[in-house]
This record gives sequence, C-alpha cells and structure tokens, in this order.
Amino acid sequence: MHDDLKLGDYLKTRRSVPPAMMCAPGPERAEIESILALATRVPDHGKLAPWRFVVFSRTARERISDQLVEFIRTDRPDATDELLTMERNRLLMAPVVIAVISTAAPHAKIPVWEQELSAGAVCLNMLMAANAHGYAANWLTQWFAYDERARHLFGLQPGEKIAGFIHIGTMETHPGERARPDVADIVEWVNA
Repeated sequence: MHDDLKLGDYLKTRRSVPPAMMCAPGPERAEIESILALATRVPDHGKLAPWRFVVFSRTARERISDQLVEFIRTDRPDATDELLTMERNRLLMAPVVIAVISTAAPHAKIPVWEQELSAGAVCLNMLMAANAHGYAANWLTQWFAYDERARHLFGLQPGEKIAGFIHIGTMETHPGERARPDVADIVEWVNA
C-alpha cells in the first residue's frame, strides 16, 4: 500500500492554535467558501447534511459579545472588569469565527447520534481545511454554546445545537506541542 506522506506528516504535527495566538489576516470570503466546501466532505449517512454554518462578521461578534457580557453581569454581579473583558473578547480574538450548527433530528433510518457525529466531523474537517489554506484554526464551544439565553444570538432554530465555533486566523505564536495519549493505553486488541 502506498503511504500519503504529506497527509501523514501533517497529521503527526496537526495542532489547534488558541485564538489568543492568532492575528490578521484571516481568510477572505472566497477562501472561507472553499474551506466550507472542504469541510462538508465528511461521512454523512443518508446524505442528510445534518449541519449548517453561520459566518459572523466582526460587527456581529461585537454585538453578540456585548450581550454575553450582560449575561455574565446578571449571573455574577461581583464579576471583575478583568473577567468581563476576557468574556467580551472570546469571539473577537480570531479574524474569522464560524459556528457549526448541528441540525440533527429524528429520522426513520439514521440515528441522531450518527448525525451529531457527522457535525463533529465537519468541525474537524474545517480545521484541516483552514490549515490547508495556510491558516491556523481552533474548535471551541465555550459556555454560551449551551446557554439557552444565547440561542437567538447565534441564530439557532428549535432542536439545533452548536457543535462548535471554529476560529480561523494567522498564527502569531506557535503554541508548542501538547501531551497526546499513548496509543497502547487506549487500544484493546480483540482476537476471536
């Protein structure tokens, strides 16, 4: 069998870059469209495309961030200015932020779980597609992905969930390597 050394080498060094380590430029619209097209090339039992994308402009992210800070102020009246600034900046560090929305729903043949896994695969593919275009990327959710008050801020329809926010930009600082699991500790070989 022939090895694809380029892909293998990439996977050996693939690393998410925290948004705080990203700077401009981010991908332009045509590059974003290409990244999204590549992201959709995932396992999708039943060809349901049980996901969709929302690309947020900087202005939209500022508006959303202001509202998220208000949620924090309501929940934590003692929140420090430092915490409020950190929360306000969560969606503003990377030049581009794209929400992957899981639209998984009951289906006669395709379990919801498989549809949700497909949305997760889209998130990972988007990271790799951004990397293939020369950009750094990170897949995050954060607390507001699960906060009912924030659903309308991200355009969620009933039954939809945020699979992740993909942050994309130029790597300003390399985050270094991180510990990975030892394969021997997580694999079980079953022989009939």
